[in-house]
Amino acid sequence: MMTGQLGFVDHLLMGSGSRRKDHLAEIDALIDWSEIERLLQPLRSGRMGRPAYRVMSMFKLLLLQRWYGLSDEAMEDALADRLSFRRFAGFGLEEAIPDATTICRFRLDLVEADLGDALFAAAGRSLDAKGLLVRQGTLIDASLMSAAVAEPRKQPGGGTSKVDPEARWAKKGHRATFGYKLHIAVDQGSGLVRQARLTSATVADCILGPDLVQGDEAEVYADMAYDNAVMRTRLAQAGIVNKVMRRPNRYHALTKDELARNNAIGRIRGRVESVFGTLKRSYGRSRLRYIGLAKNSLDLLLTFIAMNLRRARLLTSG
Repeated sequence: MMTGQLGFVDHLLMGSGSRRKDHLAEIDALIDWSEIERLLQPLRSGRMGRPAYRVMSMFKLLLLQRWYGLSDEAMEDALADRLSFRRFAGFGLEEAIPDATTICRFRLDLVEADLGDALFAAAGRSLDAKGLLVRQGTLIDASLMSAAVAEPRKQPGGGTSKVDPEARWAKKGHRATFGYKLHIAVDQGSGLVRQARLTSATVADCILGPDLVQGDEAEVYADMAYDNAVMRTRLAQAGIVNKVMRRPNRYHALTKDELARNNAIGRIRGRVESVFGTLKRSYGRSRLRYIGLAKNSLDLLLTFIAMNLRRARLLTSG
């Protein structure tokens, strides 16, 4: 069993270093990891032949992978010679480190235990305890996410993949995407992601919209895809100002005042697009990494934890 206790020499050698190491140290000190560690403890039961690596250390390796774009194999290599990575994850210089297979197995254990939502919520509560959430408003939106598998031939009524049968075709605007749909709620003031759900690509935005309302914000901003009676009722009952863009229909065109309102909302609501942009470009999720809804859901929730922690470091260091 590995103790996780760094010795004097470990601290001496790891204590000086690069600016990158300082960033990791700042993130490490940013939140209380204890709730996350409690959630991970059941994974200690392990399987035959599984090394007794600390679950908290393994979890932090998953965060490092997302910050630095590392595969399981590259993470193993980096951990062997990056002192800042060892320090962040809590591995002493003389400790054995997990190999790529162990890292992969730990991630699969998280999928099997269905811990993604709980871990994301725990990280969010810890950031909230730092006073980082503004709650002035919530920005709600959804984006189609391309599947990891090759696109099947589009057929009437869709078209499915034998490799990833949960992925579906869906169209937004003039573009069809084969994959899934990611729905998010973002704190307007801080830019932190407060909730994320991955669903079938065919789930309509308005179906999930009311569930993304946090209930403690002053206002909710969303595009006209979310404008329906259910959303209006949800906001009214919670006493939240409705900043959802109005949708015209075949019987009623929008008035000039409604058009002006939509334009004003759009300038604020549009900031949520930067979150999707960061996810897809900076974190390499323009295409999903795994097969199936459960594995991709966990991956995206872990990625949002990583994004939120990096964002929080900037908010607290400024």
